[in-house]
Amino acid sequence: MNSSALDTSLLDRTVADVRAHAASWCATPLPERIALLERLLPRVAASAAEIAGAGARAKGYGSGSPWAAEDWIGGPWALAQNAAALLHVLRRIAAGGDPLDGRTVREENGRTRVDVFPATGWDSLLLNGFTAQVWMRPGVTAEQARACAAGEYRGRQGDPGLALVLGAGNVAAITALDILHKLYAEGQVVIAKMNPVNAYLRPHFEHVFAEFVERGWLRFVDGGAAEGGYLTRHEGVDAIHVTGSDRTHDAIVWGTDEDAERRRRDDLPLIAKPFSSELGGVSPCIVAPGPWSEADIRFQAEHIVTSKMNNSGHNCVASQILVLPRDWDGTERLLDEIRKVLRRLPPRADYYPGAADRLASVRAAHPTTEAHGDGCRLLVPDITDHDDLLVLDEVFGSALGVVRLSGASPAEFLRQAVDFANNTLPGTLGATLIVHPRTEKAHREAVRTAIAELRYGTLGVNCWSGVGFLLGFTPWGAFPGHTRQDIGSGIGFVHNAFMLEDVEKTVLRAPFTPAPRGLVTGDMSLSPRPPYFVTNRTALTTVQRLTRFTAAPSLTKLPALLASALRG
Repeated sequence: MNSSALDTSLLDRTVADVRAHAASWCATPLPERIALLERLLPRVAASAAEIAGAGARAKGYGSGSPWAAEDWIGGPWALAQNAAALLHVLRRIAAGGDPLDGRTVREENGRTRVDVFPATGWDSLLLNGFTAQVWMRPGVTAEQARACAAGEYRGRQGDPGLALVLGAGNVAAITALDILHKLYAEGQVVIAKMNPVNAYLRPHFEHVFAEFVERGWLRFVDGGAAEGGYLTRHEGVDAIHVTGSDRTHDAIVWGTDEDAERRRRDDLPLIAKPFSSELGGVSPCIVAPGPWSEADIRFQAEHIVTSKMNNSGHNCVASQILVLPRDWDGTERLLDEIRKVLRRLPPRADYYPGAADRLASVRAAHPTTEAHGDGCRLLVPDITDHDDLLVLDEVFGSALGVVRLSGASPAEFLRQAVDFANNTLPGTLGATLIVHPRTEKAHREAVRTAIAELRYGTLGVNCWSGVGFLLGFTPWGAFPGHTRQDIGSGIGFVHNAFMLEDVEKTVLRAPFTPAPRGLVTGDMSLSPRPPYFVTNRTALTTVQRLTRFTAAPSLTKLPALLASALRG
């Protein structure tokens, strides 16, 4: 579809057709909804290589490149994992149980928390040592959290409606996961407008979602801003979900003409229908000082580079600011190791539109910027001006800035780091906190306070916050409090297989050290180097096997999968 010749009649027919099937989706009984997901998973597995291969080609490398592992992780595996997470919860309900095991919900220090991962025995085996806990908003009791979960399937089904999903162009699974959320968690039929950057995925998604398309519950459309704008304003569309930037949201809600700012000031939106969004920001990675060995330095350098270089930094939660202790003896050792990792990675380009200009702006603002590897991996090792471009604007590319903060103790450093992250960096989508187990043990209250006070929708402790996007059980969205007049990182949560309400944030945890070295640090788990690390030597093979396993778990698939993971 060419945005220069907007075909409104085709869009009108699409809206009318999908809307006409909204009531039939609402009337689809739970057993059939489960069966639809069960039949979807084999199609994910069958299409996985084609989906990942299409992404690799679009980014400029082959399907056998080490980089192609990320196209499997952020494409077919994420889709299979999220569908499997929904199935786990829906099957519990169909069997007459509550969506949540009562033992996973509890009140601690006046707050209700829900353990959502691991949710299955396979989770415990394949991501051993990884955990996720959802913190509910203040005032929500454990009883309320349990009673409100999965309301769509427990007597609080929504009215038939049509949701418009404006797809993201960076990560393959985003559009597909938003579709699943609208269908299954909110009970709405969907029109999904593909982003022009990855519109090549449309035929693959139409195959994966074939039954939903055939039965009129889902349609895909192509196009740019003109098509998206027309659909957002369409009277037949009841709700909107967008993944993008705050500028995208504001253009839709307030317009782009000379009256846009007046509309925002007076809260006179062009579109007042329900609008959820995931809009990114400047994500921090905070490193607490501690007794790090050289092996710790090497592993966490790989971790930090992964959080930046996955998808060339074209992620809404790519680490953009590394917050380091100014007086810690590990700071320079860590930065030196980060440089080594950046230089060793295979070449690739920042493919997302506008990336070259954004990286050029970083270079212009910082003449001493270090360029590593293929020249587009930028490191700005000491930012002292907190009005800096990297501090205040999402670069959406492979540039990492370093801010050093003082602090005579880990507790003082963490207080300053939390204040800087909350009150200087824009955005509340995701943050990462890296802390040695001995440091946490010695400064337990300071670490606990930092975790509680960091205002982010997903906080990863020794775990890149982006992992929360993948797991399905972990709600994904900005920290609550944004409004349409000050949208920040967005409003609402998606994914969220338990369909929890009144979510504040998710706290992820992962081992500080891989097995078996956790025996030394007191951080025991069975997890080797994670397959999403950009330095994992067998990542591609591992995630290919993991995708097929997730789509159809089988004991016979485990030996090859585990062997590949251990070799990584």
